[in-house]
Amino acid sequence: MHVLILGAAGMIGRKLIDALCATGVVGGREITAMTLFDVVKPSRPAVPWPVSTQAGDLSNLSDVRALLSHKPDIVFHLAAIVSGEAEQDFDKGYRVNLDGTRLLFEAIREREYRPRVIFTSSIAVFGAPFPPAIGDDFLCAPLTSYGVQKACIELMLMDYSRKGLFDGIALRLPTVVIRPGKPNKAASGFFSNILREPLAGKEAVLPVLKDVRMWMASPRRTAGFLVHAAGLDLAAVGARRALTMPGISVSVGEMIDALARVAGSDRAALIREEPDERIIKIVEDWPFSFDPARALKLGFAADSSIDEIIRSHIDEELGGQLG
Repeated sequence: MHVLILGAAGMIGRKLIDALCATGVVGGREITAMTLFDVVKPSRPAVPWPVSTQAGDLSNLSDVRALLSHKPDIVFHLAAIVSGEAEQDFDKGYRVNLDGTRLLFEAIREREYRPRVIFTSSIAVFGAPFPPAIGDDFLCAPLTSYGVQKACIELMLMDYSRKGLFDGIALRLPTVVIRPGKPNKAASGFFSNILREPLAGKEAVLPVLKDVRMWMASPRRTAGFLVHAAGLDLAAVGARRALTMPGISVSVGEMIDALARVAGSDRAALIREEPDERIIKIVEDWPFSFDPARALKLGFAADSSIDEIIRSHIDEELGGQLG
């Protein structure tokens, strides 16, 4: 089984690589080769099978064609310009997110084989006004460029799958918390910042009010979604190949309370409230509660609580010790 991971140097990509390398199996078959691709050269894992690490541009056709030269059996497509940057740089967002993905799909079509394609979509495909809980039949009407790009790719993926050009599935990911490393340009980045920085003994800025709520999943759980999708019988998924992933709905205030429970009130006190009207305006139109019945029926599962998410970050990123 040859696995291709696009966006392999990113946080979710690294978590996925760790999960795959821990077992050496994906979709019920042994991994025999791995190609890792991103805008920067990904790190090479220490594994017994051959690993190719490459840097390039998803919107460059020659780069994309080269990635498909060995006909990888599974393509994990995680590469994207994140939400805040896609909104600020209109051309770049469409060039990389939409045009780059179309090039990928066409390069697969040129090779005339039928791999499994797993695409990381987003709950940003939904736009307000929202019902109390968004079900599987709720209208996709995004209100951001990033959300539009993701929704367009979902439709393309379903059409290419319907035509038998590949076997695709799109996973609408919750906001991923807690993201390790440094803040990125995602508008949702503060959800991770207000936990990650205090856990490391650093101050964090909260740009929204404490009643702001978000649908979220841990990095560990998110990698698990991708691995689970690799082994799914997509005939059971049907023609609608986009699934909203399970998550937990948590307010900022509840996150801070959990931080105090898990790490102590002194850590929670490191959060400084500085309302930012630009961020407040962006997040007020985000969905925060879902009924992902289809995904649950297919075996996807959510984290149990925000406390579990915080503890998993301490275990995996801080060596079990607070910074």
